[in-house]
Amino acid sequence: MTILLLLIGLILLIVGAEALVRGASRIAASAGISSLVIGLTVVAFGTSSPELAVSIMSGISGQSDIALGNVLGSNIFNILFILGISAIITPLIVHLQIIRIDVPILIALSALVWLVGYDGNISRGESLIFIFLGIAYLFLAFYLSKKEKNKTVEAEFEEEYGKTATSSVWLSLLYIIVGLALLILGSRFLVNSAVEIAKSLGVSDLVIGLTIIAAGTSLPEVATSIIAALRGERDIAVGNAIGSNLFNIFFILGIAGIINDKGINVADAAIRFDIPVMVFTAVACLPLFFTGKKLDRWEGLVFFFYYIAYTVYLVLSSQQHAVLAAYSNAMLLFVLPLTMITLLVVGFREYQQKKVNHD
Repeated sequence: MTILLLLIGLILLIVGAEALVRGASRIAASAGISSLVIGLTVVAFGTSSPELAVSIMSGISGQSDIALGNVLGSNIFNILFILGISAIITPLIVHLQIIRIDVPILIALSALVWLVGYDGNISRGESLIFIFLGIAYLFLAFYLSKKEKNKTVEAEFEEEYGKTATSSVWLSLLYIIVGLALLILGSRFLVNSAVEIAKSLGVSDLVIGLTIIAAGTSLPEVATSIIAALRGERDIAVGNAIGSNLFNIFFILGIAGIINDKGINVADAAIRFDIPVMVFTAVACLPLFFTGKKLDRWEGLVFFFYYIAYTVYLVLSSQQHAVLAAYSNAMLLFVLPLTMITLLVVGFREYQQKKVNHD
């Protein structure tokens, strides 16, 4: 019964997010906001709305470990799993704006989470800072979209949601209300059933948030990026993952910290392992994206491999399995150094090639 409620919760979250995105997008379009701005803000926020609903419900229930684990796990999942799978389907083109602006902001923001959470707590004041930074980022995104229109993104948005200036405002409001109701109900089912599963398996709330809930609430991003990759809209697959990660920290972590009078508790395990992994996955995007400004299939395979390795580590760690030490040593002493050397060699070759072409 608990597993059934978990699945029902995931389904309600996905359907609710889709309804919320459609309703908000139609109203924004009817208000004269450009398709590009809607796609980069409303739609990106909409695909992150399951994470928001779960984090708020977790904060209200006093289970801040689930709220934090959900954000950390979703950000790791978005980069390693979603970008990995999307790149395996087709190499992903990366826009210069993402390399120069969005990824550096994501790296700095991820590092800021590590910094403010290092004392074991993200306070209400620190959470408010994340929200203010998020608002500033929205203004920046709007300003940049004014400077350069991206026709591919606009075409994708119009194909997905339609030109909605003539749509009924009442129908759009109904979409929003139904979407919010499904998100609230789905998040309640998901959090309660996940807690029950965690207790029965002896697994911590943090690990459940990092795995089951993080993957479940990221399903809208999975669907959006994979469909975009299959359609050949490869820039959208990258922008969706990076944009959702920014929203997760700016607003979801920020709001979750504000609604809990004690802020967000940051477990030692998160400080020592999960937050650093989130930071390093964000950093890994930069050199990969610079190599020809695209994410090749082999690079996607590397990302996907690391997500599987990360998940295996979480499971072994939660059970304190006998092979945990050997597994950790293999990752630290062999796999990670080998990957770093490969990336450095590829980056150096790319630099040399560009130098030759320039000369």
